[in-house]
Amino acid sequence: MLFPILSIIAGLIILVWSADRFVIGAAATAKNSGMSPMLIGLTIVAFGTSAPEILVSIMASISDSGSLAVGNALGSNIANIGLVLGITALIAPLPVKSAVLRKEIPLLLGITLLAGAVLINLNISLIDAILLFCALIGCLVLFAKFQKNSSPDDQLNDEAEEIPEMSTRKALFWLFLGLTLLIVSSRMLVWGAVDIATQLGVSELVIGLTIVAIGTSLPELAASVASALKKHHDIALGNIVGSNIFNLAAVMAIPGFVNPVTLDAIAFNRDYLVMLAMTVALIIFCLLQRPASISRLEGGILTASYAAYMLVLYNMST
Repeated sequence: MLFPILSIIAGLIILVWSADRFVIGAAATAKNSGMSPMLIGLTIVAFGTSAPEILVSIMASISDSGSLAVGNALGSNIANIGLVLGITALIAPLPVKSAVLRKEIPLLLGITLLAGAVLINLNISLIDAILLFCALIGCLVLFAKFQKNSSPDDQLNDEAEEIPEMSTRKALFWLFLGLTLLIVSSRMLVWGAVDIATQLGVSELVIGLTIVAIGTSLPELAASVASALKKHHDIALGNIVGSNIFNLAAVMAIPGFVNPVTLDAIAFNRDYLVMLAMTVALIIFCLLQRPASISRLEGGILTASYAAYMLVLYNMST
């Protein structure tokens, strides 16, 4: 068991360092290119930190385990809101711009409802996959439109003052190096945790629904916490919103393209409904305060809700 423990420790160290480099590179790239930190979070950071979920989904689909891919997408979204956003808000309360409430978050809700419509028949076919992928393309087009129509204050706000001066070449270097190491370190952590859990006799179901989902959400957690600590709040929130959209519209669509899958009813009746409830809770929390923000108290509620969900999963699998 020594090697898996060392893998976890090394993965954690690399994860923390690479998250810091990744956020610096993303923020500097945004500043140099004139893009808003929110757009960087919604696209580059969100896609990059969703890479582990995408890799897991492809491998699972090829191995005729499409239900694992769907479970990973749903579980990762639940972890992103309950664990990632919850812990990030506990560390540093997140202000939410009114434009985000009007544009990006409604898009997330729309994609979440579309995913429910796809899952309700407990089957993901090629048509479903095409529908989800088209929705993803639509979201990316809208993100670009929001960026184009945003005011100068939205594009480069006070947070830009916290972004270090850095050449575009150097910023891109740290962006891609940080992304690569985030993926590698998260894989190291997941491998070590799964190996230890297996040796301790924990069921594969519990491992898949907890360790794999949490493990593939570690890049989001590291990037969001690092962003919040550096006061890049737009990147932290945009990363979570964008990553959840990628998980539903891209990760969950992969089985339909590779190997259509039929799901157990519990995937919709339990896991999807929990994800929907978490998404609605996020919107409600944003609306409760003026100006809109996610407080430490609300972060604590989200984290506690995620812990309760983990407990339900454990009790139902034993």
